[in-house]
Amino acid sequence: MAFVPIYIFILGFTIIVDYISGIYIEKTKGSTRKIFLISSLLANISILAVFKYYNFFNDSFNEILKHINYTTPLPPLTILLPIGLSFHTFQAMSYTIEVYRGNQQAEKHFGIYALYVMFYPQLVAGPIERPQNILSQFYEKHEFKAKNLSEGLKLITWGLFKKVVIADRLAIIVNNVYNDPSQFEGLPLIFATILFAFQIYCDFSGYSDIALGTARVMGFRLMKNFDSPYFSRSISEFWKRWHISLSTWFRDYLYIPLGGNRVTQSRWYFNLFITFLVSGLWHGANWTYVIWGSLNGFYLILENITKPLRNRFYGLINFSTKSKLSSILGLLSTFFLTCFAWIFFRAKTVQDALYIVSHLFSNFSASIKQLKPGALGSTQYDYIVSMMSIIILLSVERIQNEHLCDRWLFQQPYLVRMLLYSSLIIFILLFGMFDVQEQFIYFQF
Repeated sequence: MAFVPIYIFILGFTIIVDYISGIYIEKTKGSTRKIFLISSLLANISILAVFKYYNFFNDSFNEILKHINYTTPLPPLTILLPIGLSFHTFQAMSYTIEVYRGNQQAEKHFGIYALYVMFYPQLVAGPIERPQNILSQFYEKHEFKAKNLSEGLKLITWGLFKKVVIADRLAIIVNNVYNDPSQFEGLPLIFATILFAFQIYCDFSGYSDIALGTARVMGFRLMKNFDSPYFSRSISEFWKRWHISLSTWFRDYLYIPLGGNRVTQSRWYFNLFITFLVSGLWHGANWTYVIWGSLNGFYLILENITKPLRNRFYGLINFSTKSKLSSILGLLSTFFLTCFAWIFFRAKTVQDALYIVSHLFSNFSASIKQLKPGALGSTQYDYIVSMMSIIILLSVERIQNEHLCDRWLFQQPYLVRMLLYSSLIIFILLFGMFDVQEQFIYFQF
């Protein structure tokens, strides 16, 4: 509403439509239930299509028609994309689908249902909640608890560290390279791509931590959205750890209805590819996102095709070293394949992405000079803080994966724990909040 006040009616419209649809889906039987479900889904998808995809498809269609000297009479729309439209649209759709499937009772209290869609901690960028998890919590009495305050503030602080210290500082280098990639070759392109992998992770997971922490302070528990994805040893594991609320949404409402893996092998691969193609389009109205989604779908298909070959290779290795080698190779290959796909996610155009891909390994000797502080728009200070922060991030996540963090912390005296938390806050203030500030990347979705 701060940007376009009338946009509140978009939320109002979808809330009213889905609230009424949910009640009638539960009350009616047979084909009538399906009519109400389809009406609800069409209302939500139509809003998303107009605001987010109309210009994209109109422009793409016009580009095709130019070859026959023809253009469509449809004019482009000059409208702003409402913040978080994709997120609260998908959350609203999950409600009516779950009511239709009989997994959730229709919500009779209009205010409670409106709160489900508009719950402020996760309204604009997730996590995309399911009604089974959050609706019942709105009926519980929430009183102040010191434990909720402590847990929530820790999550908020850690999220702020990831967002304002790591993501915003890495954005200096990444933006400088990706805004005009034709000025660079070789190492700067590789360096900026790797840094973007950490930028987008810290940006989005940082926001998710802040959202989860804000809800926790008030006594609400939202679903975990990230689980140390860069420690994944396969692409399939990566997608179980990255943006979990969206990945499971597409799994439950698109992949499984298409048939999942309970079909022929060729159809299974088709289902995987289509799911990730649509996921790419969800992330943005640009062909770069479509290619990014398609690449990830291709990775998963390739992972399944090559599984027998990889098993045979590891079978030839001594048993004592097999586990370590497979873990290291899996982790590195997953990270670099993910980074390669991120090129298309971050590049402004397909042409820019193709330039980066074709020049990643060119002119290495000359490109070393471009890595010096100042050449990429950042100072030596930015380099040091960025590298230190990434090391802290990976170290903490590694400890968390081994479930040692809380155990070790709670064994320390109270003053030691407070000193550690205070140090993190001071780090945020010194190297983040009063220095570089970027908007959340996922606000555009």
